[in-house]
Amino acid sequence: MAGFVRLDGLGAVPAQLRGALVAIGSFDGFHRGHQYVLDRLKARAKAEGRPALALTFEPHPRDVFAPEPFMFRLTPADAKARLAEAMGLDGLVIMPFSRDLSRIAAEDFVTRFLVAALGVAGVVVGADFHFGRDRGGTPAFLREAGARHGFSVDILDLLPEGAEAVSSSRIRAALAQGDVATANGLLGYHWFISGTVVSGDRRGRELGFPTANIAMPKGFALAQGVYAVRGLIDGRRLDGVASFGKPMFGDAPPPFEPHFFDFSEDIYGRELSVALIAHIRGQEIYDSLDALIAAIARDSARARLILADAAPMSPIDTQLGFFG
Repeated sequence: MAGFVRLDGLGAVPAQLRGALVAIGSFDGFHRGHQYVLDRLKARAKAEGRPALALTFEPHPRDVFAPEPFMFRLTPADAKARLAEAMGLDGLVIMPFSRDLSRIAAEDFVTRFLVAALGVAGVVVGADFHFGRDRGGTPAFLREAGARHGFSVDILDLLPEGAEAVSSSRIRAALAQGDVATANGLLGYHWFISGTVVSGDRRGRELGFPTANIAMPKGFALAQGVYAVRGLIDGRRLDGVASFGKPMFGDAPPPFEPHFFDFSEDIYGRELSVALIAHIRGQEIYDSLDALIAAIARDSARARLILADAAPMSPIDTQLGFFG
């Protein structure tokens, strides 16, 4: 099989990806529940000598029907592609989601996209997956359609974690509370943020802790606070401490501001990824800049200790490049 392929739409599917086994879903987070589905997909694909693909949708369907985008996205399109490759898939299909696509009948979705465009040999979905107009593409419908069109269908139960199933909603809620440990545990890897480094107010440099600022998208709902982080730029790993939110300066919306230890290069305009390793504390307001500087120094020392003991949660962390 050739290298990983990202397809934005189904206008031109390479011949080597036709006849694949395909997992379908929103896959926001590519969390452990999604990985349960994908592991089944990959095992079958290997046994049958077929490519393993994930088919997902962008933007998130909920954003399309909202008055304005509001979802706290765990993994935008580029992050999904990185994760799909790190998880050993042969390709990722990103279908543009729109109101028009939502109006397509489930049968038309099957015949146009799964059969005609992809020529699927099999489909794997979670038990909560629905598609097509009025959510008419139920698991039962998909099984029946597969029998008619000659492709297999596997419907997998949701992966339990405690009293609840692993879900993107649980992970969003954990991150909104600053509970990085729970979020990462449900993801099965360290959650990461990516973006272009932008110029900020340079206040960190004035305080002796220069930062590499990343602008956050609308709807970003990570708890404001201080985090131990690991950055990745041009294949290099950088340990650091990051702040999100500026209660002393009133900036809105705040950028995500990692400060990397023993690093002073100019990286404005370059792409940076930052994995959250641990939450250190919430945001606080200090009586003076000296008190703030002392707090940042304490946070940095704490982050160094945390990062010295940090380990990959799974091979995904290593494949993403955050751990050697």
